[in-house]
Amino acid sequence: MAAVAGKRNLITDVAGLRVGQAQDARIDTGVTVILPDQPVVAACAVAGGGPGTRETDLLAAGTLVDQVDAIFLSGGSAFGLGAADGVMAGLKQAGRGFSLVDKPGVPATPIVPGAILYDLANGGDKTWEGIAPYAALGLEAFDNAAEDFALGRAGAGHGARAGEHPGGTGSASIVTPDGFTVGALACVNCFGSVFMPGTEAYWAWHHEQGSEFGGMRPPEGFTMDADDWGAAKANPALGQNTTIACIATDAALTPSQARRVAQMALSGFSRAIRPVFAPFDGDALFVLSTGRLVLPEPEPLMVTRIGELAASTLARAIARGVHEARRQTGAMA
Repeated sequence: MAAVAGKRNLITDVAGLRVGQAQDARIDTGVTVILPDQPVVAACAVAGGGPGTRETDLLAAGTLVDQVDAIFLSGGSAFGLGAADGVMAGLKQAGRGFSLVDKPGVPATPIVPGAILYDLANGGDKTWEGIAPYAALGLEAFDNAAEDFALGRAGAGHGARAGEHPGGTGSASIVTPDGFTVGALACVNCFGSVFMPGTEAYWAWHHEQGSEFGGMRPPEGFTMDADDWGAAKANPALGQNTTIACIATDAALTPSQARRVAQMALSGFSRAIRPVFAPFDGDALFVLSTGRLVLPEPEPLMVTRIGELAASTLARAIARGVHEARRQTGAMA
């Protein structure tokens, strides 16, 4: 038996996870929230040269907190970091969070790391007055959390661009014959191209499950110039490009193991986007472990399996996000 996509082919095929999204079409931006049913082990890896993140220091080794209540991904550049405030408000209302002092009148503190992408120059009316809209979008996304959610121009990928093409939110999953599930969600706003130069074939084509992003294949005998980036953005500026993502698995990982999976999963970016991790990209990803299935021995081998599955599933999620966004905007060839 081979590993196959899960029932929904979404990150929520990992039991115990929901995803909420909210977007503002006038501003052309949005927020995505990955919400576990209970606190989960988490890790983060950052590879781009222009990242924007919140609470990621908490995920380093030796820190007080080793579980998170949610992950947020947002448009809006640094303004989007405020989305966490809305997510935290929803979690506080639900009575969730980390308690350092357990006594009446002292609220628990929700742990909500996240990352942002730069969509300020991608269109829409960004002339809001007063407080930026991202806290409200974060709370709305929290309230919308469900097992099914939209791809393409939705959530944090609503105003994204992928090279010369529309970007978007994508997701995918894989289930192994022995019952482990790995899911990925990506919001794609990359400088690089997701297409092989001069073709409609995605760089991630060889990871595709069925025809989840169109089934296009490179032409027979395809060759390319190593210095040809294809449909990448032409004149990047610092901070204007990013792909942010979240990996989830039901495998029970320690914080250290989750960090190793995060490092391995970064290769999923390079399987789907070229070039990637540039000085003006803010590429970052999170890994969540719901801990429902104990790792079989030898554990290092299973961690390696999870890391490789995370990379290939992330590559698929990236391609799916762009594919759906192009279909929705009529940009398909």
